[in-house]
Amino acid sequence: MRRSIFLLVAIAGLLTGAAAPKVKLVEPSYTLIPGSVPLDKGPDGNSIFLDAPQGLIVVDTGRHPEHAELLLAYAKQRGKPIAAIVNTHWHLDHTTGNYDIRAAYPKAQVYATNAIDGALKDFLQRGRERADKLLADPKTPADIKAQLTRARYRLDHPETLKPTVPVTKSARMKIAGRKLEVHVAPFAATEADLWLYVPNEGLAIVGDLVVDIVPFMDTACADGWKKALVEVAATPFTTLIPGHGAPMNRAQFLQWKTAFDNFVDCGRSTRVKEECVAAWKRDAALFIDAEHSDYVTEAATYYLDTRLRSSPEEQQKYCKALNP
Repeated sequence: MRRSIFLLVAIAGLLTGAAAPKVKLVEPSYTLIPGSVPLDKGPDGNSIFLDAPQGLIVVDTGRHPEHAELLLAYAKQRGKPIAAIVNTHWHLDHTTGNYDIRAAYPKAQVYATNAIDGALKDFLQRGRERADKLLADPKTPADIKAQLTRARYRLDHPETLKPTVPVTKSARMKIAGRKLEVHVAPFAATEADLWLYVPNEGLAIVGDLVVDIVPFMDTACADGWKKALVEVAATPFTTLIPGHGAPMNRAQFLQWKTAFDNFVDCGRSTRVKEECVAAWKRDAALFIDAEHSDYVTEAATYYLDTRLRSSPEEQQKYCKALNP
């Protein structure tokens, strides 16, 4: 069952000594609707609300209907419409709620990269085939079938996942009337990840470029991911919100980044696999709670096998466009 949970995730100076440029900052203003990584079902990514002149911006919309309901309840409480959705990447634990939000706020624009196009032809297509087998299996628990049915609808109607405003390059943009720095990281956690920097607030919202307990590497290009983290580190943020987990300060992010770099380097070395997993759990211990210890061991081992120590062709698969 744990292995299926990993599949549901998707269908589901430069380093520590860097000195950030000095800018005058105000206190970061955001509302975090935390995601979760349950042990018995697929996760929800974090969702972040930002205020804008035209209403609310929500970054990522989660997977489960309960998460989407929290987002809609927050907008109702604020008495402001959700004017825009920003998807940091196409993984379904960050995009499935798009449909729920747009059903309530049909004018909401969706800002994201076009990486979903390649995913629909490759990773998500294979996930769809696995989902169909699980849906046909009478042994599949009812709650897992409900998740799969919800995801299957999105895959049958890809317009519910695609951007209405494609973002193809890094730029300063106005979203719902608010100026934001929008960064595109090619070939990182996905074919193209999007992350935000909020000027004057020192706030970075980075999606799954940072995942506290373990990097979700199902569709990862490790080299591009490393480069993206260098770019994040060069940004003068004081608060960083990961795709999963609690907000981090700069020191915590740099600790996580070091753990990530070490994990990738170990995965590509001749060191025994168990040593690499143990090193990740040691280096990232600040971010791993006791409840997820076994999950992290299994997930890190899985990613070593399928991404970092797979064939050279497989390791490079997500380092090039899947939809040329």
